[in-house]
Amino acid sequence: NSQQAEQSFHILRAAGFSNVNVDLMFGLPGQTIEQWKSTLAKTIALQPDHISAYCLTYEEDTEFFLRHARGELLQDTEADAGFFETAMSMLEDADYEHYEISNYARPGFVSVHNRAYWLGKDYLGVGPSAFSTVGMSRWQNICDYRTYADRVLSGQPPRGFSENLTGEMKRTERIALSLRTRDGVATSELRQFGQETEELISLGLLRKSSGNFLLTRKGKSLADSVAEAFL
Repeated sequence: NSQQAEQSFHILRAAGFSNVNVDLMFGLPGQTIEQWKSTLAKTIALQPDHISAYCLTYEEDTEFFLRHARGELLQDTEADAGFFETAMSMLEDADYEHYEISNYARPGFVSVHNRAYWLGKDYLGVGPSAFSTVGMSRWQNICDYRTYADRVLSGQPPRGFSENLTGEMKRTERIALSLRTRDGVATSELRQFGQETEELISLGLLRKSSGNFLLTRKGKSLADSVAEAFL
């Protein structure tokens, strides 16, 4: 609960941690905009160095997904947009840099780890279910922790899934992920999408700055839809 989260934050500060992140979620069943504003205000008061604010997604093989499929939980995209806009306004007013769709940081505390994903760099995942991408290869470790441990202890690779990436797959991922960042996508990456970029600019979703295409404030709320134009 929120009280335990606050206590954990204070424990970390007392222990001397100078870089602490707080994860928040919006779009939860029954959540109101006033509750969300209160959550944001309490978080800002803690003065964490980094804040991630994610919209709830209904992932397969979860109870929420099953209830959503049965119509017991409904997703309100208009309300989600309101939550997102509120987060942007309150966190930016509190001097947090909105450097990626779901991430905000005080100056000097942008996540180096996450940027590796968004820029398409190689990374290794350790532990059950973890993903890795090296060059043109991507794999996921076995999800079951007992099987994972048995594989590791016996000297066997714990991979459960693997795929070979194509140049086109890497390109589309790079565009979709880069669009989510404040740096945007180099115009050279979207040269073949002249008509699409012009339409998105006319709709007020995309803008051009210093050789890059960037999402506008309006476009940030529709980032996934904008990215689909280039896939």
